[in-house]
Amino acid sequence: MSENDLSGKTVMPFSTHGGGKGHSDRDIAKMCPNAKVLDMYTAYEGGRRSAEKEIAAWIKKNGLYK
Repeated sequence: MSENDLSGKTVMPFSTHGGGKGHSDRDIAKMCPNAKVLDMYTAYEGGRRSAEKEIAAWIKKNGLYK
């Protein structure tokens, strides 16, 4: 990410994990200082059954789907 100029871009980070996102959302924001970084979506072990609904809500929350 730090090798690309994301100035003026919107970054919408997401991850899956088995133990926590740690501070990856803050790290991403630091790598993209001139971009708009939205809240990270993170799913524990792929999200299982709830992932589809959670992702849809995350997309709507960020104004990308009506």
